[in-house]
Amino acid sequence: MAKRKKVEEELSVIEEIPKLLPVIPLRDNIIFPYMIFPVLVGREQSIRAANYSLDTSKYIFLSAQKKANLEDPTKEDIYQEGTIAKIIQILKLPNGLMKILVDGVIQGKIIKYTKRKEFFEAEVELVLPEKTDPQEMSALIRQLTVQFKDYVKNNRNIPAEAISAYENIDEPDRKLFYVAANINQSIQVKQSILKIFSLKDQIYEVIKLLNSEVDILKVEKEIEAKVQENITKTQRKFIIQEQIRILQDELGKDAEISPEFSKIQEKIKKARMPKDVRDKAIEEFNKLRKTPPSSPEATVIRNYLDWLTDVPWYKKTKDILDIKNVREILDEDHFGLDKPKERIVEHIAVLNLVKEMRGQILCFVGPPGVGKTSLGKSIARALGRKFGRISLGGVRDEAEIRGHRRTYIGSLPGKIIQSMKKTGTVNPVLLLDEIDKMSMDFRGDPSSAMLEVLDPEQNHNFTDHYLDVEYDLSQVMFITTANVRYNIPLPLQDRMEIIELPGYLEHEKIEIAKRHIIPKQLETHGLKTLGVKIKDEAIHKIIMEYTREAGVRNLEREISSVFRKTAKEIVINRTKVKSRETKTGFIIDEKKIEEFLGVPKFRSTVTEKEAKIGSVTGLAWTSVGGDILNVDVTVMNGAGKLTLTGQLGDVMKESAQAALSYLRSNAKELGLPVNFHKGKEIHIHLPEGAIPKDGPSAGITMTMAMYSAVSKKPACGDVAMTGEITLRGNVLPIGGLNEKLLAAKRNGIKTVIIPKENEKDLVEIKEAVKEGLEIIPVEKINEALPIVFRKKRTVRKNTRSKKNKK
Repeated sequence: MAKRKKVEEELSVIEEIPKLLPVIPLRDNIIFPYMIFPVLVGREQSIRAANYSLDTSKYIFLSAQKKANLEDPTKEDIYQEGTIAKIIQILKLPNGLMKILVDGVIQGKIIKYTKRKEFFEAEVELVLPEKTDPQEMSALIRQLTVQFKDYVKNNRNIPAEAISAYENIDEPDRKLFYVAANINQSIQVKQSILKIFSLKDQIYEVIKLLNSEVDILKVEKEIEAKVQENITKTQRKFIIQEQIRILQDELGKDAEISPEFSKIQEKIKKARMPKDVRDKAIEEFNKLRKTPPSSPEATVIRNYLDWLTDVPWYKKTKDILDIKNVREILDEDHFGLDKPKERIVEHIAVLNLVKEMRGQILCFVGPPGVGKTSLGKSIARALGRKFGRISLGGVRDEAEIRGHRRTYIGSLPGKIIQSMKKTGTVNPVLLLDEIDKMSMDFRGDPSSAMLEVLDPEQNHNFTDHYLDVEYDLSQVMFITTANVRYNIPLPLQDRMEIIELPGYLEHEKIEIAKRHIIPKQLETHGLKTLGVKIKDEAIHKIIMEYTREAGVRNLEREISSVFRKTAKEIVINRTKVKSRETKTGFIIDEKKIEEFLGVPKFRSTVTEKEAKIGSVTGLAWTSVGGDILNVDVTVMNGAGKLTLTGQLGDVMKESAQAALSYLRSNAKELGLPVNFHKGKEIHIHLPEGAIPKDGPSAGITMTMAMYSAVSKKPACGDVAMTGEITLRGNVLPIGGLNEKLLAAKRNGIKTVIIPKENEKDLVEIKEAVKEGLEIIPVEKINEALPIVFRKKRTVRKNTRSKKNKK
């Protein structure tokens, strides 16, 4: 009877609900049927809707906004599904807001909005509960109850009394909406329940949500338990450590320290540091003892003490002072390179007299592959010192030299201190490789940091930012290497003794190949015991036709390729080769070289070259050695302008302008038409246009080429030249003379014109380079004209070379 009476009451309530209802959009909440909730409204539109409802039927339609952050939602911003509620009480607050206590009656759905402008009003359709199978509904409610109890049990935000309230509800739909109202989920998720109009499907959706939420809550509980356990352990450990520290302070200095601290203390004693460094180490050690091991500061101090004790402070190697032995080691490792070898022998001689010498900073400058780095290793071996190498190529941060301060996470000493630790002695040979490749950016200039390292007057108290104590580098022998001298900052050049390492001549490359490269490659490729031999003519062919370099890197690469193909041939024809091995072994001649390496990459050198009009040979310096530079000039009808092509730099363009100006101003004296440039266009081209070219030393070459093109006189093909020019016709000195003469010799040039002021430099150049070259110094441009444009070349000998030979 009670149940029937309740149903009748609900039907009477439904009948009194009007079809048109005011609509209040909810920003951050959802009201479910059968639930009494307070709703806070503040929009004028919503307040008018509430007042209208209170004055009429007291019924109102509550629906959520699709986006909570909208201040003035439109009809499209409100969900169609919501709850029809009855206003129980309205309370106006002092701040202008209105608090409405509503009782959810039944689900509803907006059919259409009316045209009322004061507030939202809509025609609302009631969603009545449908009849379902009692057994199925009983099973669903039972499952819902189990899941809800589990959810409340694992969720600390919901009081346990919620379960008692739930159990006092009898109707399935009321149970459903009570659970839905207590789930901590987003508005969008809760709205999905109101979008379903079947009670059975709604219960399924809520069970699914509860199941997912319970799984998440269980995982959260497990994580929280683990975190709490770790915190408890850490707190307990900290309390015990603090108790130990207090006891140690009470006991004073006589207290025993742990084995770990004893080990650090022993390392500090054995390091034999200077007094100020030792005081710093003891201060840090005492700080470490009082710092909890779990503290990040403890790790920082421990790492610092490890570096401070591992860096060498007194240990040094004894120098080998036998000059003869040192010379033998240097000659054994490298062929040629007399100047740097002589410098090391001089150093040993001085050490024999004074026992200790400060300020040994050498800089080897030369093209790639001439043996700068390997010479540093050889010097260390000859002196009996430890060797360390620091690559400076691409270094752009000052901290890489001086180290990072300890305030930074993961900070380390700079490369200098790291290399000292690695070598383990205070007097190693440190090779600073590619010092000309350092750069700078917003983090600092590493080349400025190198000033202190490479200054003999300052490096005895070098300070690394990480160690923060003075370190003596005065006993270190620094050797730096560079490809290009002018890329090294001038203050750094001033602190170093620069030794130029020129490129190798053909006969030197043959000797290097026979003494060093071939034995090494034979062993590398497993051919040492198979009687493989390579003829001198074959080596010469590789040098002349397959490589074109100042050093020997490409030569080693090509020889390695030859031996790989030799190994392949031996393995394929093992039986045949073995029968030959017993007689002559495997001989590699010129034919084999061409078979293995293919078509020669470079043209064979020509001793005599054809004379051509408007084409003159110059000499150029590059970072990989010297090279020839062909300058072609043609004169054609045009607007009287000068065209320059071949990817020329600004300095070279200016040299061409200067050359043209000289010819124009001295046309009469040079036998040229006075107005030769009028109505003519002069085009200067330097072949190999993909390669950038610059520098003033091609000035004389461009002058001769333009003179030849204008006068129609052919220039001698076997004459090459180099020199900067002025508008007065003077020929100024140039650099890289040795490399340029080497390039001339490689390319079959017979006569070389150089500036008069460079004549003194010929003394430093080897006789082997000058041999076969007619080197003619000139002071003025007009002195070069009869040499370049002579009809029948008379042989002139290099008088300086002749004197030296005598």
